[in-house]
Amino acid sequence: MPSSTPSATSSATSTKPATCAMQEPRVSSRPERPKTSSSLLGQKSVPASSRPQTTTTCSAPILNCETIENKIRKNIQHSWRGILKVCQEKDVSKLGEILVSDFLDIAEKFNLDLSEAEINQITTKYDLKKNGRFAYYDFLQCSILLLKPQESSLLQRVIIQKPQKPMSPGPQTTSFFSAMLRIQPQILCCWRPMKRTFKSYDESHTGLLHIADFRQVLHEYSIDLTEEELFNILEYYDKTLSSKISYNDFLRAFIQ
Repeated sequence: MPSSTPSATSSATSTKPATCAMQEPRVSSRPERPKTSSSLLGQKSVPASSRPQTTTTCSAPILNCETIENKIRKNIQHSWRGILKVCQEKDVSKLGEILVSDFLDIAEKFNLDLSEAEINQITTKYDLKKNGRFAYYDFLQCSILLLKPQESSLLQRVIIQKPQKPMSPGPQTTSFFSAMLRIQPQILCCWRPMKRTFKSYDESHTGLLHIADFRQVLHEYSIDLTEEELFNILEYYDKTLSSKISYNDFLRAFIQ
């Protein structure tokens, strides 16, 4: 998430409102992903019209609200389902955005404890289309999942070791976020023993697991991914089609 604030020059010269167009489905030129289980062998290709929609390609939020988001993160992680439900009820058009006034009511209802200045920063950051509306789905994604490594001080205890080589992630699709959000409560309950189990499978100590082993560990903790969920998670964490996944990168998204 970018941390730079737009300069006065850029805001003065730009007169057109930023728009956010949905990308039309494109046929990928990448080689087909290796199958992850025998159940995929007879799987038919899915028509483009029925594939999960990817997130919009509008530019990332320009304001750095990391301090505010860290302040309310724990609250949101425990009540995001309720927040999402109310937002969806307000979002009659199913566009992933609501009126700012509706968000203010929701923030008060769920005791997010935001000052007026913090509300202004958050609502400005998540007005992605510059139309005066609040992109609640993007807000919840950033508040629940920590896909971007956070800066830590020297005195801060490292919970999950950062990789020596930064990960080059794949696309952040709506289906990817949906899969990650579905398993988030279970991961939070058992991530410590799960981390030890991941390490026990990682005999070469590379921080990487074969897909079958990764899935088996999740199964041991009663987390069973559908083929579609597994595909979308691998599409993000295994962009190079290596058939391996960094379990530290995976866990870091939930508990960093």
